[in-house]
Amino acid sequence: MVVDISETKSMWFGESEKRIKEIFDRYRNQVKGNAVTPILLFNEADAVIGKRKDLNNSSAVDRTENTIQNIILQEMETLDGIMIATTNLTQNLDAAFERRFLYKIKFEKPNITAKQAIWQTMIPALSDADANLLASQYDFSGGQIENISRKRTVDSIISGTEPTIETLVSYCQNELIDKTRKRVGFV
Repeated sequence: MVVDISETKSMWFGESEKRIKEIFDRYRNQVKGNAVTPILLFNEADAVIGKRKDLNNSSAVDRTENTIQNIILQEMETLDGIMIATTNLTQNLDAAFERRFLYKIKFEKPNITAKQAIWQTMIPALSDADANLLASQYDFSGGQIENISRKRTVDSIISGTEPTIETLVSYCQNELIDKTRKRVGFV
């Protein structure tokens, strides 16, 4: 059961908390009705299980967020099933949540051999030499390589020609985020 974080939020007072409780109630019903225990998946979980706010100078929104987090903590304590939470921002997780996860798995970026295979899977026309060049020159995740592959596909459709290796290198350069400049939005 995948939790859509955006569907847990409501502008109405008390509704967000109710929605979180309903998620766990639905999950409990699914557990009862299945021979195999289903998985409760919170994707991009840092949006709901981030560090709790200091309530001294807090707004109603902060208090609501803390209440939601307390509900989730209570539900995790009594959960009879499997809950998986994903995030790219582990540093933003509240310590109380971190303690409640039995397993914490960090996925490292792929090594050069794996990146070469990803490049060739995403762009089958890429030669071994070109895939190796891109894999060894750019320390990209699989998702970043997929972004570049999508750019290539879009540009190929628009221009009617296959992008060259030089064009792929320029896509790679654009995919790199210059940490010295402050950027607003995406180009």
